[in-house]
Amino acid sequence: METSHILDFIRRTFNDPEGFIPLHAPFFGGKEKEYVADTIDSTFVSSVGAYVTRFEEMMTEITGAKYAIATVNGTTALHLALVLAGVKYGEEVITQPLTFVATANAIAHAGAIPVFTDVDKDTMGLSPAALQAFLEEHATVNAGGECINKTTGRRIAACVPMHTFGFPARIREIAAVCSKYNIPLVEDAAESLGSYVGDRHTGTFGKVGIFSFNGNKTVTCGGGGAIVTDDEATAKRAKHLSTTAKIPHAYEFVHDDIAYNYRMPNLNAALACAQLEQLGSMLVNKRELAEMYSNFFQGSSVSYVKEMEGTKANYWLNTVIFQDRQQQQAFLKESNDSKVMTRPIWRLMNRLPMYANCQHGDLSNAEWLEDRVVNIPSSVRK
Repeated sequence: METSHILDFIRRTFNDPEGFIPLHAPFFGGKEKEYVADTIDSTFVSSVGAYVTRFEEMMTEITGAKYAIATVNGTTALHLALVLAGVKYGEEVITQPLTFVATANAIAHAGAIPVFTDVDKDTMGLSPAALQAFLEEHATVNAGGECINKTTGRRIAACVPMHTFGFPARIREIAAVCSKYNIPLVEDAAESLGSYVGDRHTGTFGKVGIFSFNGNKTVTCGGGGAIVTDDEATAKRAKHLSTTAKIPHAYEFVHDDIAYNYRMPNLNAALACAQLEQLGSMLVNKRELAEMYSNFFQGSSVSYVKEMEGTKANYWLNTVIFQDRQQQQAFLKESNDSKVMTRPIWRLMNRLPMYANCQHGDLSNAEWLEDRVVNIPSSVRK
């Protein structure tokens, strides 16, 4: 399929024959200004305020998790989630090499060492088969119930699958493998708000899950994150550690742990609440766009990525797969030169200098996708 044909379709779809078409622009069609102004008028613009509480309530309503804790962004949410899962300095965390760098960075922030196992081609998320194969070869569960990497001698303290571009990974199967080896499951659902496996929302299959509300996400508050869990003790500890471990008191400053200033400000939460009110309609809009893309690419040499059977994706970023790297790179150059914003999938984490020495299994699927995947414009159409 000719690049010019694809670009012409994108321009017609977004009703913009000549201008710049972003990859994913925020959509503000609700009470964003009203709620932010209300927050300013209240003077509660920092980490204490009614909108923070309301945001957390809305996240439990949307995801079905019992508890939600607001954070300043997705990276801090994942860092704190790893701490809550019991990850300690010098331990290992298994994740996928095909992910945004924040996933690996959060592991490093927790003082742990990433270990990379392959993804599935159809979901672009962590492969349960690759995870199982890696653990069979390298792991053992000791008498104390700890999963130990026989090659390095370190404890494997957690597993972090990521739902790539909002397409659910095979999370049930991943959870089963983690349970078999007694590895805590921490879900990076940063990109998958509104995505489901069966009737269960992503982010709710492990001990903790996290979401992001960065400026390019379906729902945004500029910067923001959330941790979800069904465990009350974990939720209480998350809130405590995200607010500098300060013991509640009318005026005294007493802190009982080394903690973090990770609480979402009320100002951001106000914007998030207004956005979450529109989540349903935005998801409908995005599924309509996905259907248009799917029909357009049907039968062509360019493959359009669809949700796996039994799942419901939010189609955060629409994704196509070219036949080889040469076609991928040619399309990326021509589209961006034509003011239609497109992006390749991320460079593999094990290719980055700070993670180049991390242990990994066979990464054939991740390498194949790295050479072919492109994200195309995915904004909510007005």
